[in-house]
Amino acid sequence: MADRESRRITDLDTLKAFGNPLRMKLYRALFVARSATASQLAEKVDEAVSLVSYHLRKLADHGLIEEAERQSEDGRERWWQVASQVLSVRDEDFRGAPELAATHAAVSRVSFEQRGELYRSYLDAQSAWGPAWRGASFSSEYLARLTAEELDRLGREMHELIKKYDAIGCAAEEAGDTAGRENVALHVYGFPFHA
Repeated sequence: MADRESRRITDLDTLKAFGNPLRMKLYRALFVARSATASQLAEKVDEAVSLVSYHLRKLADHGLIEEAERQSEDGRERWWQVASQVLSVRDEDFRGAPELAATHAAVSRVSFEQRGELYRSYLDAQSAWGPAWRGASFSSEYLARLTAEELDRLGREMHELIKKYDAIGCAAEEAGDTAGRENVALHVYGFPFHA
C-alpha cells in the first residue's frame, strides 16, 4: 500500500496519466466518496461505466488509487480508494527538459480549469445553500510583497493549517458528528507576477 499521508508525483508517465481531465475528475470524486465502484463514479461524472473502469485502472497502474475493502456482498463489484491523502506536483521535479515543463504546465492548467468549474458550480447554486454556508464561504485575493522563501514558508503554514482543520472534521465525523457537515473545497494559489 502507498503512503496514506502523501504522494508526490515526480515522474513524467504518472503525471501524464493523472493529467487526463476525466481521470482528474474521477480522482476528485473518489477522494470525496472515500471509496466507490466504477458504477458509482460513472454516475458522478456522467460517463459510461466501461470508460470509467478503464481510467480507474490507469490511475491504479500508477499507484494513484488502489483497491478498497468491499462495501457490499456483490463479489463482482470492485471498490476503489485514493492511495494517499495528499497528492502533490512540484515544479522543481519537471524542469529538466522542455517536454517535462510543458507537461507540467498543461496538467496544471487542466487542474486550474477544473477548480474553476467547481467554484462556478457553487456560484450558480449559491442561493440554494443556507445563510450559514453562504456567510461562511469566502473568496479573497491578497496581494503581498514577499521573497521566494517567505512565499514558500507561507504555503507550508497554510498547508498545515488546512490539514489541522481537515483532521478535526474527520475525527468529528468518525465520532458520529455528521450533522451540517459538507464537502468544502479550498483552492489556494501563491505565485509571483509583474504589475
